[in-house]
Amino acid sequence: MGERSALGRDFRRLWGAYAVSAAGSAVGMGALPLVALLVLDSSALQVSLLAALSAVASAVIALPLGVRIEHQYKRPVMITADLARCVVLASIPVAMAFGRLTFAQLCVVGILQTAASVAFDAAGGAHLKALVLPEHRLRANSLFETTNWISVSAGPPVGGLLIGALGAAATLVVDALSFFASALGIRRILQPEPAPPERAATSHLGGDIAAGWHSLLHHPVLRPLFFNALLFGGSVMMASPLMAVLMLDDLGLAPWQYGLALGLPCLGGVLGSRLTPLLTRRCGQRRILLLSGAARTLWTILLPLTPSGALGVFVIVAADFGLLFCAGVFNPSFTTYRMEATPDAFMSRVGTSWSVGSKTCQAAFMIAGGLIAAGAGVRGALLIAGLLCMASALLLPWRKARISTWQVPAPTTEGAPTPATPTTADPPVTG
Repeated sequence: MGERSALGRDFRRLWGAYAVSAAGSAVGMGALPLVALLVLDSSALQVSLLAALSAVASAVIALPLGVRIEHQYKRPVMITADLARCVVLASIPVAMAFGRLTFAQLCVVGILQTAASVAFDAAGGAHLKALVLPEHRLRANSLFETTNWISVSAGPPVGGLLIGALGAAATLVVDALSFFASALGIRRILQPEPAPPERAATSHLGGDIAAGWHSLLHHPVLRPLFFNALLFGGSVMMASPLMAVLMLDDLGLAPWQYGLALGLPCLGGVLGSRLTPLLTRRCGQRRILLLSGAARTLWTILLPLTPSGALGVFVIVAADFGLLFCAGVFNPSFTTYRMEATPDAFMSRVGTSWSVGSKTCQAAFMIAGGLIAAGAGVRGALLIAGLLCMASALLLPWRKARISTWQVPAPTTEGAPTPATPTTADPPVTG
């Protein structure tokens, strides 16, 4: 309780809003591919295309949004994004009730939902940085991460039971309502926001977008972490829709077993995120980033070896538990570092650029996974995804010189970044 009190009442309101939406999203996890498989009888390629199209199209929408969000108050953006996700998700059970659901509608919902999520995250990162004192940011990010993994561990089994009892639309209703509740919770935050940075009169959209990318790609630590995230996230997302096909079709699992296999491993994320502050104090942020970042890549290679029956479920749960434990340690540490390394005037643009790059890369991997699965089978595609995931460890910033006393480029009066220069301040990543 002491750690939460130190973070303040408004943080607890934000945290509560996040917990509600995270719980709803966990209950509805995998709802779109499940609806595609169980209601529309879609193929493995269509399931992969559904996720890929959502990522690519939402990235195109979100890229210019990042610039606009940078110069707006962040709380109204977050509320609007929550309400948008509520409406688009609710449209699916309505269409199902009237027998009018189509694969095209699922694609449109996926696009709009993902774009709203990118907008929320871009505003949310900047908002959290302004709301929480620097010395409490690692603890705050750890609490968010723990909340996420608790939700994801409990949500999918509940979602599986709801699907079994009430049909695939039930989890979408829960998810939509959770975003509405989140919007109400964020609206209760009382602390005034700092004024957003003003946009220079001579700036233009293309230059502002380029400035965000320049700030990201010219930072000596964020750049390798970004490329590591592209390959790691791409290979994991390549495997994600294929695992639904493997478990539901090849292994013949029931929906509740599918939910259980998704939910139980997330307890590893809970454990990892709770240990992050302690491990960081003892080992230093640099060592934790590198060790957990490398360790999280070793587990996906086990998935194509999954046998049938109860042993197969055990292998899936064990492999995902190990991956998510390592990710639970890595994510709060990385999020805190990126927050500290990015100037306030670039928070939304760097966050949007990161999300857009990640989602576009993930889309390409998911399309490739669907094509490979069509030719080499689901297990063959999972094997390739596992090998690529392991290779992502090579892209971590292993050279200690890269994790040094550098700043992200600061904005000039024209809104473009200036070159990064060394500083004499203590490095944000130590150890």
